[in-house]
Amino acid sequence: MHHDILDIIRNVHDLYENNSSLAALKDMERVFEEMDMYVYKNWEEGELAYGPQVDRHWITAGFMWEENKMPDPIAGKRLMDLGCKIRYKKSHLLEARPIRSPDDLRPGTQKGKLDRKPIWVVEIQMPKKVAFDMYKGYMQKMKNDYKEQAGPKESASPQGAPAPITPAAAAPPPVAGAAPTPAA
Repeated sequence: MHHDILDIIRNVHDLYENNSSLAALKDMERVFEEMDMYVYKNWEEGELAYGPQVDRHWITAGFMWEENKMPDPIAGKRLMDLGCKIRYKKSHLLEARPIRSPDDLRPGTQKGKLDRKPIWVVEIQMPKKVAFDMYKGYMQKMKNDYKEQAGPKESASPQGAPAPITPAAAAPPPVAGAAPTPAA
């Protein structure tokens, strides 16, 4: 299988137009971040090749690296421990050659010839539950951080201060044209 740079560009464009796909990719990214994937060699160099495809129980996406920058497989082991499925495969990327001479043109066109660039593709199938659980943990952490920043709330009124008036104890507003009500 080969990958075409135009297909990758279309995939990224579609991704930004589909909020649910973008959310699924962000959920995968959150798992990568929480599992410290980026401390391993070359993992931060990866680019989205295809996906994410969201099925009933799985989120699947493929990421690509240059041939000489294969990502460290030990990081993939961390994802496998969570129940993810990982496939490493060699492939190639079709890229248009920069035009420097007439020999760089495709016959009959004004476009550059296509060159095959060898790449690594890592396909990751992540259980939706893993991504969702990580998201729940992330949201809980955000709520806790917010509560810490807000500080403790005052539960009692200062001494000597009158008790707050509740809506049930408040008098109803006067009706226009009605006689005033006597004070209790």
